[in-house]
Amino acid sequence: MCSWVITITGGKLHRPSSLRSRSPPPLHHTPHHTPRYAPHCPFVKLLKDALVALAREYAPRGVRILAVVSSSLETHPQDGPAALVEEAGALGNPFPFLFDETQAVAKAFMAACTPEFYVFDGAGTLQYHGQACDARPKKDPPDVPTCADLRAALDDVLAGRPVGRPQKRALGCNIKFTPGNEPDYFAASF
Repeated sequence: MCSWVITITGGKLHRPSSLRSRSPPPLHHTPHHTPRYAPHCPFVKLLKDALVALAREYAPRGVRILAVVSSSLETHPQDGPAALVEEAGALGNPFPFLFDETQAVAKAFMAACTPEFYVFDGAGTLQYHGQACDARPKKDPPDVPTCADLRAALDDVLAGRPVGRPQKRALGCNIKFTPGNEPDYFAASF
């Protein structure tokens, strides 16, 4: 993981090195609006309850989920730390929400959308980068999210196996970079 200091929604500073553990900490990148997800992003709204359930199911196995929000405060102030505190409380504080104020974390991970998922093993090596599952909003009837791809990756990493399921690119709302702070790779992502 990277070594930047990230502001946690609770108003504390947290260094990613202190988040390391022997078990895989899946970094579920929430570079968009409020907590870990962009509350107004339909992809995040669809997955929200499934992610909370996944966090509670895998916590006893030592898995830690960190939701990173990289939305621009200039263009999306509704996704700022105060809103993240409120969202975390409404969800029962299932995992920490980290606010990436400078958007350096999003750039380091070459993140393009929200939700976008990263699973690391206990050594901090990236083992999975992609979608949670095939669920999509705006289907009639709407998909029921299973987080099947993310679950399979976590199960493989916990078992000490290489991730066996093909990694599908994440699909969602684009990260709201501050105007003038967009990374070079961003335009090529879409």
